[in-house]
Amino acid sequence: MTNPNAEVVVNQALRLWGLEGAQTNLIAARENAVYRVTSKNEFVALRLHRQGYRSHDELRSELEWMAALAAGGTKVPSPISSLSGNSLHVIDGVQVDVLSWLPGAPLDSYVANLTTAERTQAFFTLGKEMATLHKVSDAWIPSKQFTRCAWDLEGLLGDAPLWDCFWKNPSLSAEERQLFNTLRCHARRDLKRYENQLEYGLIHADLVGGNVLVSDDSMCLIDFDDGGMGFRLYEVVTALLKHSNDNDFIDLKSALIEGYQHIRPLELNAFDLFMALRAATYVGWNISRMNEAGGRNRNARFIDAARQHAKVYLEAS
Repeated sequence: MTNPNAEVVVNQALRLWGLEGAQTNLIAARENAVYRVTSKNEFVALRLHRQGYRSHDELRSELEWMAALAAGGTKVPSPISSLSGNSLHVIDGVQVDVLSWLPGAPLDSYVANLTTAERTQAFFTLGKEMATLHKVSDAWIPSKQFTRCAWDLEGLLGDAPLWDCFWKNPSLSAEERQLFNTLRCHARRDLKRYENQLEYGLIHADLVGGNVLVSDDSMCLIDFDDGGMGFRLYEVVTALLKHSNDNDFIDLKSALIEGYQHIRPLELNAFDLFMALRAATYVGWNISRMNEAGGRNRNARFIDAARQHAKVYLEAS
């Protein structure tokens, strides 16, 4: 996120949370701008939200959900109220909040040089944390004002999906466009067929390796920016998709599912469908980001992956 007034917003936020004079370090600036704030040898995370992405009600709901998850034993950041008792403020048009700081290395870097046995153990743990997230969410009763996006049939495959129309990506060849339109048609049919069989509820929706922190034997889940209602299988394939071409993918998949099912059941009949859908979402997501640094190379990778998973799904359907 690029904001010319970021310094002004950060300084005012520090005053609102009683953190004047604290040291700030920008640690992420892609979707939201996230600062690590150091005060009296303690850390918190200050978030400046991307303007126009989430409504005030959606962000309040996200913070409400995260507080409930933390209270329920899920390892996630907890919202920290400002001196006025509010968990969310708007400063110069920017939505700002503060969360507890969770230590750890991103899962991707943590598993990069591990043995297959060590990697599978990490994915077993991730499966358990994922299932705990869903279990605690299902037991929680949100407020009547709670509102988040829905990764449902329309959110994934409707005329205005949450992450844009993957079948309209301008870089698609004629063959790819036909393939992705076929994917959309078959996926809508099958998702309607499976809809009542699949677990559906609150999901993080972006549990990629960068949003999972590993510290000692602890695993924490961060960045609930895209969290909302969705199919639990969508959550599972999100964590696995990047590793689908790894030599130990079958081991990682089995470990994650075993870890998940250690906590709660999971229906797997539509696994290939959701792998194809998740890969396709990135093709849509990148449409508005094509002109970013590396955007076109990233686009080619996303299209290749989606084409691969679409063919696997369509050949079996």
